[in-house]
Amino acid sequence: MDLLDFEQAELYFDEPLAPEISDLIVLAAVNYGHEQAESLLLKASFMAPNHLTVLVALYRYYFYQHRLEDALLVAESTLAVAGTRLEFPSSWEYLCETNVGAGVLRSMGLVRFYLLVLKATGYLHLRLGNLAIGQAMLEKLVALDSHDRMGGKALLDVLYQSTVDNGTIERK
Repeated sequence: MDLLDFEQAELYFDEPLAPEISDLIVLAAVNYGHEQAESLLLKASFMAPNHLTVLVALYRYYFYQHRLEDALLVAESTLAVAGTRLEFPSSWEYLCETNVGAGVLRSMGLVRFYLLVLKATGYLHLRLGNLAIGQAMLEKLVALDSHDRMGGKALLDVLYQSTVDNGTIERK
């Protein structure tokens, strides 16, 4: 399967969003540099806690504010929401090619989204110093994405290269 096949793939932002929630996200973007932006996004999250567009907006807000711990919490919630929709195992650790193949039959776009969130979550773990779990997440991604369409291999290569001298990471 080619994870870059976008034909007839519904993407997370194609999912209908209630106008009042969409308005909150737009208002948060307009007020990005002000305190109220976060409260607007949190209100949207309260109103639609499992909507992927809302989760992505909240994740991006925290990420670009350099609030990586908060971004990580949102990324993990997003993995859970997307994983549930795809009927994936409750933990990414148990995900296998068979699950991904079955997920593709449900939604190729959502599978790609899940794998990108797995990559982002692994990256956040690395940035926060949780090297073992970040490495494991990226290795899982690379194992599932044999053509490296999600770009996980480059992150792993950087990790391996940066830690080869100090011996903190074992390459699998």
